[in-house]
Amino acid sequence: MAIGVFDSGVGGLSVHRALVRRMPQTDFIYLADQANAPYGGRTGEEIVDLTRAGCVRLFEAGCDLVVLACNTASAIALRRLQQTWLPDYRRALGRPVNVLGIIVPTIEAATGLPWEHEAERRGDKVEKLDILAVFCTPATAASRVYEIEIDKRRQDVAVFAQPCPDLARMIEAGAGAVDLAKTVEAHVASVTTRIGRAPDRAILGCTHYEIVADIFRAALRPGTPLIHQPDATADALEAYLAKHPEYRTGDGGRRRFLTTGVPGAQNMLVETFWGGPLSFEPA
Repeated sequence: MAIGVFDSGVGGLSVHRALVRRMPQTDFIYLADQANAPYGGRTGEEIVDLTRAGCVRLFEAGCDLVVLACNTASAIALRRLQQTWLPDYRRALGRPVNVLGIIVPTIEAATGLPWEHEAERRGDKVEKLDILAVFCTPATAASRVYEIEIDKRRQDVAVFAQPCPDLARMIEAGAGAVDLAKTVEAHVASVTTRIGRAPDRAILGCTHYEIVADIFRAALRPGTPLIHQPDATADALEAYLAKHPEYRTGDGGRRRFLTTGVPGAQNMLVETFWGGPLSFEPA
């Protein structure tokens, strides 16, 4: 009985940490698919297959709910899994299970509106646009999920997705602060040039990027608000569990960390973010 948290690598630890702080008595199992990370440059079918395999591993470990703490998996795989795989899998398993993503709560936080809301299209001229930059993987940018879903709800928000190739890989590898800063600064400069001015707000649309959020803050215009996916996800999961008591989450405060990659201690960048030593078991 636990909640599973799945990511291609260590980025989902940012979401995991927020969930643990919000629900300290709940049991959590974290799975990092480090053998196949990062997902951002993979094909859609690869992402679906890898995400499904990760969910199965967590369900087999006793989880009733799995949170995809990965924007790429949430954007590319979640709907497919919910519609075409989960119904039969639930019946075969004989218990209620579900997979949730992080993009819906992020969009709710960015728009200030519930997911069910869709704006009435009046064609009125928008006097002032709120410019929102989304820093994300190439796969998430290609899906255009943030542009499409935010436009459905807010005509006064203009979204500019900025793909950041290799940034998640650098964080996985524990790259140094100087190299990370150069990479982030280049992506901020690129999206600023495309917009024609600095963005009003930003979403770190890859959970890896939360690990270097301070570098993004330094590169963006001072005071630029960041929409934090971990907090938005914790809010959404807490509300979801209140409505769905059928999902068992455990109450012993147990934590397990699994990886498909090389087990053992993580790099210093990750451990500094986590606040202490962190060791993964083989998945």
